[in-house]
Amino acid sequence: MNRRHTWVAAGAVVAAASLVAGCAGTARPAATDATGSQAGGSGGATTVTFRSWAPIDPALGGMIDAFEAGHEGVTVDATTMGGPDYWVDLAARVTSSTMSDVVGLMPGAQTQQYRDHLLPLNDCAVRVWGEDWEDKFHPIALDQARLGNPEGDDNYYGLPVLSQIMNIWANSEIMEQEGATIPATWAELEAVTPTYAGKGFTPFLLGAKEYWLNTSIYLELANNISPGTVYQAEDGEVPWTDPALVQAFEYWQKLFTDGIAQPGANALAPYPDAVGMFEAGDALFLPLGSQWIQQSDPTADQDTIAPLSRGMEGYEPFLFPTIPGGADEPQFVGGAEFLFGIAKSSTNQEQACDLITDWIAGDGGQVLINTLFDLPAVKGMEPEAFTSDKQRDIYRLMADEWLPEVKYSRYFKEPKIETAVADALAAVAAGSMTPAEAAESVQKVYDTL
Repeated sequence: MNRRHTWVAAGAVVAAASLVAGCAGTARPAATDATGSQAGGSGGATTVTFRSWAPIDPALGGMIDAFEAGHEGVTVDATTMGGPDYWVDLAARVTSSTMSDVVGLMPGAQTQQYRDHLLPLNDCAVRVWGEDWEDKFHPIALDQARLGNPEGDDNYYGLPVLSQIMNIWANSEIMEQEGATIPATWAELEAVTPTYAGKGFTPFLLGAKEYWLNTSIYLELANNISPGTVYQAEDGEVPWTDPALVQAFEYWQKLFTDGIAQPGANALAPYPDAVGMFEAGDALFLPLGSQWIQQSDPTADQDTIAPLSRGMEGYEPFLFPTIPGGADEPQFVGGAEFLFGIAKSSTNQEQACDLITDWIAGDGGQVLINTLFDLPAVKGMEPEAFTSDKQRDIYRLMADEWLPEVKYSRYFKEPKIETAVADALAAVAAGSMTPAEAAESVQKVYDTL
């Protein structure tokens, strides 16, 4: 293979931020232009560059193989790194006009932040899939691909790769051992930690160090309290100091002050810290999302998978509990997990279009779905094999029953609002801001837009 495939370790992004050249070598030299696109080489072959935080190996390697097998003369140079490092890398490359051909994007605020540097993908989609291409996708995934677009802008600056549902995971082995049940209400959730304290596991394991999980949980809370109100605040229809949104900050605070989450939760990263503890059997409940199914990758050597994750035998998914005075049932929050975009500066736009459409709904996309990396964005896609009935049942519950019910986004439209909410949540968790002050701080940012 002539591709280059590099994983950038944490901290190595400092070099990327200064844009020092130096990814792993390739078997065939290629000239790299100022955009990071590569062309030339023997036989006029084209190299499409890709940088993102997801997907990762082994899925990514298989996706590259599948694409290259069907596209003679095109190779893929892929670089992946951890999320926080990638955000820095992407910002640096946008600033210095050295974006890769294809980039990974989060819907909403992040896509809008870089919209001026991204190629509208409507024509790409029509060329590959036809005029009715939108019918291929789950509606919530497409809605979120355009989340935050200016009024009248119907362009897609990123296409959805996978879908996601935010939820909580239970360790079913501990549940059976302790006779525990799924908490359906906030009162039942509050009772979890005192009931199981001192049992040798963390009852409710929260990795609150990174903003993306915190804002997702806030949106779960806000929609369980008053469905849809938080998005009305984004649109200026209600203030951020609306009682329902203040209450959502209050319930976020309760996770820390009422002893639901473990001490030090705001210093624990969701990846790799919290998920590592959960997979090792050290926790009863873990708030995360449907992407947890990837731990049971059917295509992997099953001997390399943790016992709890093998065939998903040790887990049960459930939705965030209802809140007193709020919605009668838990609300579904989720949508597109991530998008693929193409740099407007790319000199390989046609090949980049071929790459992302293959990785979404072609041979490469099937490779990705086969690994259970998350739920599909495209209707009708399913892994070609499961390793257990439980794995299949969990997948179909989430993909066939839950995903069509998702109404509410786990993303914000506006980058400054996303940052303001994330900062407010961190301050509330640290005890340096009250819920009312948190809501006021977001409103102050909104007033500057």
